[in-house]
Amino acid sequence: MTQAARQFSLAYLAIPGTPPRRMIQIAGETGYDFVSLRLAPVTPDEPRYPFTTDRTLVADVVDALDEYGVPLLDVELVRTDPGTKVAEFTAFAEVAAEMGARHVVTQVPEPDPAHAVELFEEVCDLAKSCGMTADLEFIPWSPTADLDDAARIVTQASRPNGGVLVDTLHFARSNSSLTRLNDLPREMFHFVQLCDAGDQLSTSESELIRVARSDREPPGEGAIDLGPIVEAIPRVPYALEVPNDAKRKSLGDLEYARFVLEATKRFFDALDTDARAAAG
Repeated sequence: MTQAARQFSLAYLAIPGTPPRRMIQIAGETGYDFVSLRLAPVTPDEPRYPFTTDRTLVADVVDALDEYGVPLLDVELVRTDPGTKVAEFTAFAEVAAEMGARHVVTQVPEPDPAHAVELFEEVCDLAKSCGMTADLEFIPWSPTADLDDAARIVTQASRPNGGVLVDTLHFARSNSSLTRLNDLPREMFHFVQLCDAGDQLSTSESELIRVARSDREPPGEGAIDLGPIVEAIPRVPYALEVPNDAKRKSLGDLEYARFVLEATKRFFDALDTDARAAAG
């Protein structure tokens, strides 16, 4: 049976801080199938866009998505920091659904395993009420540190719209298991955050964060063995989360987004060629 064509999204972190309409325009003009947006800020120094309170902004985003023909794949970020109530994200979820988002990136930095499951259940229920999936991202420097942690939470939560979000950088840096990845139910994956990176020089938290936020590479341009990772996951959309401050500055936002997409397509072309050769 012929597999569906691969689809790619311009992830927010590829060109972080870009105004929403401009990001959608770049995704459309460079040939992405989707765009991914950050509705809630993650760091204190990034631009803040009042999606939940500014109806004009939301209307402009909806108009831009239609104008450039680029659907909204996922939105960031529901992160249940200590003291945070999931209900605080109700307006976030409603706006995301209004803009047509399919998936909500979720992080649960909760060290208590039972409470982590409860929090994720609440996020799933909120996302479901708005017609979206909740996709749990594991991050090496957080309590949900690797694939096993995320899979345990999603499995125990047992929500039909709950999923595991694999960021290939975090998969590699957390030394997560390919065997475990292959064994997980296929329906647990809704999309993937795809990137490459250079040789791992340090496992310090500060260095892991620096690379994650500003020094990744397009697939095939770094040292991560990506082939077995992507082959273990069903063909779901790939959000190209490839922040690289130096290359972005050199190329400019539009050409950098194009460079990332073209490099990714070359990576998959090579992967397909190798697969055909192996099949004889």
